[in-house]
Amino acid sequence: MSVDNLSVASVTSSKNSVVIIGAGLAGWHVIDAIRAKDAEIPITLITSDSGDRYHKPMLTMAISQNKRASDLVRASGSDAAKTAGVTLLADTQVTDIDTATQQLQLISANRPDPAHTDYATINYGKLVLAMGAHPIFPKSLPEDLVWHVNHIEQFGQLQEKLATGSQHVAIVGAGMVGTEIAEDLLKAGHQVTLIDLNDAPLSQMLPAKATARIAKAIESQGIQFLGGYQVSAVTRINDSSDSEKLKVDYAPLASAESSTDAEQPEPLIVDHVIASTGLTVDGQLPAAAGVTFDRRTGIVVDESTLRTDTAHIYAIGDCMSINGVACRYVAPLRAQAATIADDILGHEHSGYDHKPPMIRLKNKAISVMVTGVPNAAGNWQVKTESDDELIMDLLDDNDAVSATVTIKAPATPKA
Repeated sequence: MSVDNLSVASVTSSKNSVVIIGAGLAGWHVIDAIRAKDAEIPITLITSDSGDRYHKPMLTMAISQNKRASDLVRASGSDAAKTAGVTLLADTQVTDIDTATQQLQLISANRPDPAHTDYATINYGKLVLAMGAHPIFPKSLPEDLVWHVNHIEQFGQLQEKLATGSQHVAIVGAGMVGTEIAEDLLKAGHQVTLIDLNDAPLSQMLPAKATARIAKAIESQGIQFLGGYQVSAVTRINDSSDSEKLKVDYAPLASAESSTDAEQPEPLIVDHVIASTGLTVDGQLPAAAGVTFDRRTGIVVDESTLRTDTAHIYAIGDCMSINGVACRYVAPLRAQAATIADDILGHEHSGYDHKPPMIRLKNKAISVMVTGVPNAAGNWQVKTESDDELIMDLLDDNDAVSATVTIKAPATPKA
């Protein structure tokens, strides 16, 4: 049953029901896994948006493919809920979790009287936190002026702006997402400036020998890369044509060797700024539930069961961490959801076997594949090195390989 157009107060729930907070890939995977094994157990899905099903990784590739947000939606939240036989509370926020009574307090935006907000409490038997993570906006990147591409709604708004013609876009943060978006925008015909605190893209993940190749590849496409710079301010201005522009002030990172009198670069004048400066987990609900969590890495779960340290509560996806490492990749979600489903339903299971997925940069300018748990500061050793290929292993304290990066030049098309 979908109740996305009804008052939250009209929804009933029971102590044997499953409640999932968050309708991203993780939340819907849990629903799929439970419904594959039990068609009857009551499930309520709570989400602050419409709950539409879409594949989030496509957001960093869709602009060059001229896809609108509606093109990425596989099923509306309402239709998906009906198909799965779940109660959907769309446009609804959870404001508190009472673990003693196993109740959630909700606020719904869907209310007949705009002057009042409906409050409601619903019970849960098992609770799954699949609420994702949120973009980090440093003070220098005001949220009212800067975009992020972490949600389909923001993507859709940005896509409409960019569809009017070639524009200049500054991307702050050259991790995987920022680097992928940069190439996507370039392919769509836009001018792109990529700014990062480090000297090369992916520098928090990979060693300098590897990231230097990535920097060279993206610059060869025509992307302007400004490495070793920090954005200090983004402000709105009007140019001579009276169209709105943004001024991006930035400066080289201060170091012991640099002079305080060093010449400052001229500000960038751009049409849009996108923040790709990392993710954080909102602490309100984890704190209310009394679960152990870290804002940067996420909610701590048991590796085998994905239970939190609070009874009857699980976590999955971007908001979860295992052994102090955030789990923000799509590939393991299906196995994670299957484990949670078995555990909730009381089925015997062998436990979730966490294996870091292969990380693959989606850029066409260079092939970058990483296995294991990479750390730029570790002991990286060259395994293979040529003009066309670089393979490096990360060795742990026992000289065992804990991660491998393989970088290849793109194949040259045959004449």
